[in-house]
Amino acid sequence: MNGKVQAVIFDWAGTTVDYGCFAPVQVFVEVFSIRGIDITIEEARKPMGLLKIDHIRELLKMTRISNLWVTAFGKEPNEKDVNALYRDFEDLLFKVLQNYAKPVPGLIELVSSIRQQGIKIGSTTGYTREMIDVVAGEAKKWGYQPDSIVASSEVPTGRPAPWMCFQTAINLQVYPLSKIVKVGDTISDIKEGIHAGMWTVGVLKGGSEIGLSEQEINEMDPYELKKRMKNAENRFLNAGADFVIDEIGDLLEIIGRINYRLTEKKDAFISG
Repeated sequence: MNGKVQAVIFDWAGTTVDYGCFAPVQVFVEVFSIRGIDITIEEARKPMGLLKIDHIRELLKMTRISNLWVTAFGKEPNEKDVNALYRDFEDLLFKVLQNYAKPVPGLIELVSSIRQQGIKIGSTTGYTREMIDVVAGEAKKWGYQPDSIVASSEVPTGRPAPWMCFQTAINLQVYPLSKIVKVGDTISDIKEGIHAGMWTVGVLKGGSEIGLSEQEINEMDPYELKKRMKNAENRFLNAGADFVIDEIGDLLEIIGRINYRLTEKKDAFISG
């Protein structure tokens, strides 16, 4: 079997489309605001990458948000509240999703180069199938169309469980899983890849861990940007990421490094 990378599995929002991962974040803030509870952008981003209803559950577990809820409603948030918040989230998200499907800079060129190496392109997402169908339909107009899309709603549980990655490997008919690279912009992406036994790569610019638009990155003080990127890089590495890249186009070099390590292991095995 080919001793090189056989497939790459990308996340969607914040990794391949929706630079800065703004669509879900702004909607999470809005559905709480409707109920008189102001959550911060930082709080909204913290569980990013999870199935969206799980994301809401995690937000309600946060001490500050839970306390605000008790103050506003006189009781702890429960599953009925989760479902009500999620219904509003879905309604609002579907109204804006198609505006957040533009591929991030460098993606189309990267995918073309990867495919020239015979590498297949998979994708997993915290969106449901209905949500990702909207995003994927728009992204296709821009020239991005992965070989496989697996949504959180199509497996027993979403991230950080590995099931979406496993289903993608089946769809692409690629094994062993050590020949697959999982790429994402959140800690849950990294954990998903680790649990699936794949190489993991965290992306900084355009991603949720940095949480900045292209314009904000271009206008930010270079020292401040470098500090934010270093902090995010450390969070990825502490979560177990094999590599962290500044932007998506840097993945090509990483694939080359992984190929070298895979070949090195194969040679060591043969000589041993």
